[in-house]
Parts: sequence; structure tokens; C-alpha cells
Amino acid sequence: MNKGEQTRQAVLEQATVIAARLGLAGLTIGTLASSAGLSKSGLYAHFGSKEELQLATLGHAREVFIDRVLRPALAAPRGEPRLRKLFDRWLTTGRDLPAGCLYMSSKPEFDDQPGRVREQLVRDYRDLLDSIGQMVRAGIDEGQFRPDADPAQFAQELDGIVMGFFFAYRMLGDPAIESRARRAFETALAGLRTGSEQPIPAGAGRTDRQPVGS
Repeated sequence: MNKGEQTRQAVLEQATVIAARLGLAGLTIGTLASSAGLSKSGLYAHFGSKEELQLATLGHAREVFIDRVLRPALAAPRGEPRLRKLFDRWLTTGRDLPAGCLYMSSKPEFDDQPGRVREQLVRDYRDLLDSIGQMVRAGIDEGQFRPDADPAQFAQELDGIVMGFFFAYRMLGDPAIESRARRAFETALAGLRTGSEQPIPAGAGRTDRQPVGS
């Protein structure tokens, strides 16, 4: 990594901290320049506009999420061990790192705001759900989970558990919130296992998208 790339990386780390506190919409060239002690003209040379800065910061948060959450999970054995590692790393990252905080808080922040930032968040969100679904499919292939388990359903439930934990942890600061989230995860995971009896609602259909990786 050359000096210019190192500078850009340091600026994006600072931008992530600011966005985690003010929201991604509150991140501007001006707020970043004031916080980082840099000139606006220098930041414009790096990013060009507020939107480009937001997209770059979101991209940095995404890379942190991949590095801290997805890669460690994919290094675990297929099926249940992989899902357990994913969940544990996801909770830790969302709780302890500004990038994890930003990556999750940006979804509701931009859920009804059209534009390139929302479009990128939608792509990232779908990729995440697909990745979780592929982990479930691997567990089915390994014989750990029921053949009729619904990967898309579990992915949605897991996302809801983590998002619920994240917001309750930030808002309430209740030390019991994490243990409740972990119990909810165990309940959802138990529903996948071979031998569990899970009724399938009438009219329920499989809506899985194509997997993004194994």
C-alpha cells in the first residue's frame, strides 16, 4: 500500500467513526475535514462529492465486516459451526467496532431514500442474506439440517435477531440483551436441525436467490 492509499485508508477510518456517531447522511466533506484536520480541497481531491465520500465510507465498513465476520465464519467447518461463528463475530463486530455499527445502522437510515447509497446498501444486504442462505444449504448437504429447511427464512430470522440486539444494546444498555439474542439464535438454529418438527405455513414458498458462494 503506497502513501496515498494509506492516507485514504486513514481518512476512511475517521469517516467511519464520524458516520457511526452522526449517521451516514450526516457525513460530509466539511465534517470530515474539521474532524480529521484536513483541508476540504484535499478531501474533494480524494472523493469529489459528499455522495462519493459516503459510498467510499460504506465500502470501507463493508470490507471491515467481510474481514471480521464473513471470512472467519467461512474458515469454520460447513453447516452449524459456520453459522455459529458468523453469529458470534457479527454480534461482536456490531457491538464493538464503529464499522460494524455503521454497516447495520445505515440500512434503516436509507431504507426510504432513493439514490446510489441506498442501491449499494440493497446490494450488500442481499449478498449478506444470500451468504447466510448458502451456509444453511451447506448444512443441508452435510446432513446436519432438515432437507426442507428454508435458507431464506433462517437468513431473515438471523438478520432480525442481530439487528434487534444491535439497537437494543445501543438504546438500553441492558447487559441481559446479549444473552437473550443468543437464546433466540439457539431457537432458530434448533429449527434447522434434522429431526426437528417445524410446521410449514400454508402457501409458503421458497424464495431463495442464487447463492453467492459456498
